[in-house]
Amino acid sequence: MTYRNPVPTVDIIIELHDRPHRPIVLIERRNPPLGWAIPGGFVDYGEMLETAARREAKEETGLTVTLIDQLYVYSDPQRDPRQHTLSIVFIATAIGEPIAQDDALRVGIFEPWNFPQRLCFDHDRVLADYLLYRHYGQRPSPQKR
Repeated sequence: MTYRNPVPTVDIIIELHDRPHRPIVLIERRNPPLGWAIPGGFVDYGEMLETAARREAKEETGLTVTLIDQLYVYSDPQRDPRQHTLSIVFIATAIGEPIAQDDALRVGIFEPWNFPQRLCFDHDRVLADYLLYRHYGQRPSPQKR
């Protein structure tokens, strides 16, 4: 019997603390699925989630981040058109100028009221959950999924 399991990933919502309104860093993906996305990627075998999050943030944006919270785990089998993934989403802070690297074609800095319309994966839902949490202290609930 062959077992198939979801592939673990991390996404990192990076708040820039050296700018007004704590804007968020997003990347425009170089590879399909194309569009804007929260920086992140696959967890390597033997790697802790927190290490993967810091590594992916650095690889895609050039920023050294401080992880401050874990928002939620997103596991909808349809969230990634390539395969079934689950994403552990971290909130992080950073200072400095992000630079597109690795899988990022471009990097953008966005105010919370001005996110791009075309977001990849389920990142529109993730950012909506993030805003509810940051502004009202309301975490996503498994009861509402």
